[in-house]
Amino acid sequence: MLSEKYVTPGMNTMDSIQNRISVRRYSDSAIDDYSRQEMERCLQSAGEGPFGSNPRFKMLNIKPLSRDEQNKLGSYGFIRGAHLYILGAVKDQEGALIDLGFCMEKIILKATRLGLETCWLGGTFKRTAFASKMDLADEELLPAITPVGYAAKEIPAEKRKARFKPGSKKRRPWTKLFFEADGKTPLTEKAAGPFSGPLEAVRMAPSTSNRQPWRIIKESEGCFHLYLKEHKIINRFLSKIQLQNIDMGIAMCHFDLVARERGLPGQWLKSFAGPELSGLQYIATWKK
Repeated sequence: MLSEKYVTPGMNTMDSIQNRISVRRYSDSAIDDYSRQEMERCLQSAGEGPFGSNPRFKMLNIKPLSRDEQNKLGSYGFIRGAHLYILGAVKDQEGALIDLGFCMEKIILKATRLGLETCWLGGTFKRTAFASKMDLADEELLPAITPVGYAAKEIPAEKRKARFKPGSKKRRPWTKLFFEADGKTPLTEKAAGPFSGPLEAVRMAPSTSNRQPWRIIKESEGCFHLYLKEHKIINRFLSKIQLQNIDMGIAMCHFDLVARERGLPGQWLKSFAGPELSGLQYIATWKK
């Protein structure tokens, strides 16, 4: 039976976004059977990304492995104590990393609703021990993984939500992210109307080095153009994987899920080109 300790009744997408933080130290407690089954179902039904790729996901339990194998897998970066990892692979094609970010963020938010903790880890895993457990095809990439489990110690709700408070240095303000059709005038929450919620969900999204590379232009009511403000050192030189493309998929996922949950019409399309803006790369348009 699922422990009430790990359940947040009625948690919607925005609640999940606000409640999730990156956790690097995990408890030795095994995930309860219900949560494990729910996560497996979620992995199998992650679906297609907005650009048409079908990422595949696998949950890897490293606990039964030898100590040597665990050391190779379980001490990645700053992660400690995690026994379960979710691995995400996708065929190397245009838009694939965006699709991977989109679909994997849905899985991560599902984990949050189940009271599980995660931590996005992006990079080149193709030649690592993780890749051997994923059985990658020649044309596949393994651009992201996440541990999943319970935190080593309880995390206060105040700590989770502090990063989104006005004045927080952990998230850029609206004036730096969202703009009117001219690409210069900051978009206010009032002017965004019912889409202020999906836009705020984008502002809350996690990103590589917390760079928040997304910029959104409101062209008209219900029509929003998404752009990437690329940091080339992060996106092209620190890894063979364009990590900020994964970030864009995460942002698109947040916008999509909150918009649909609130009954707002539209979908992400690349058939509508946004205006050319200096220093920004057009990604997609949300439109009816």
